[in-house]
Amino acid sequence: MSPTSSEIIQGVRASLPIVAAAAPFGMLFGALAVDNGLSVGEAVLMSATVYAGASQMVGLEMFGANIAPWIIILSIFAVNFRHVLYSAALGRKIGLFKGWQKMIAFFFLIDPQYAAAEARADRKQPLTMAWYMGMAVPIYVFWVLEGWIGAVFGSLITNPRALGIDFLLPIYFLGLVLGFRARPNWLPVVIASGLGSILAFYTVGSPWHVSLGALAGILVAVVIPPRSAQLAEATP
Repeated sequence: MSPTSSEIIQGVRASLPIVAAAAPFGMLFGALAVDNGLSVGEAVLMSATVYAGASQMVGLEMFGANIAPWIIILSIFAVNFRHVLYSAALGRKIGLFKGWQKMIAFFFLIDPQYAAAEARADRKQPLTMAWYMGMAVPIYVFWVLEGWIGAVFGSLITNPRALGIDFLLPIYFLGLVLGFRARPNWLPVVIASGLGSILAFYTVGSPWHVSLGALAGILVAVVIPPRSAQLAEATP
């Protein structure tokens, strides 16, 4: 087996838990989209082009509320601002990607893709385009498919909350965050992000609390030097 084929297979394997975890949320979006007046085709198109679960949900809530388009765009940007931070952090580690490859890669740069790429870099494994797309493509294809399934059959589930489906995604994101717990200053950054997000939610409101919580964590990370730097300064 060639190195490229092996990396593609590794990427596909890495995608499988994410496909399973995102399935209820993808189908829930499709069901809610149709319930909010979108056609099946429009729901699928939104999943394929926006490709961001939280932003898609925010868009659904605003489309039917007679809100100015620029406010909708700004709100979705607020929710997705963390992806700008993802691309800035990951851009240094995919330096061998060509310009057009980076453009494609950043379109697929969702939360679990970023977490897996960072974890792979921590293990000193190369972030190749073969591995990256091997993971990204199955997640994307199944996300769009799950949106279609939810749009077509979602009406069969009259109360998703009764099944706990709405709580699956927060649990999954908590798992992603815990995956970085070995990094320096992980706990204070997480605490600052959480408290900042809660404070922003009750003062500024949703969806701004997502980005403001992230900025609070960034500020703490900037103020507190990494543990390795502290040890170096303490060494005579």
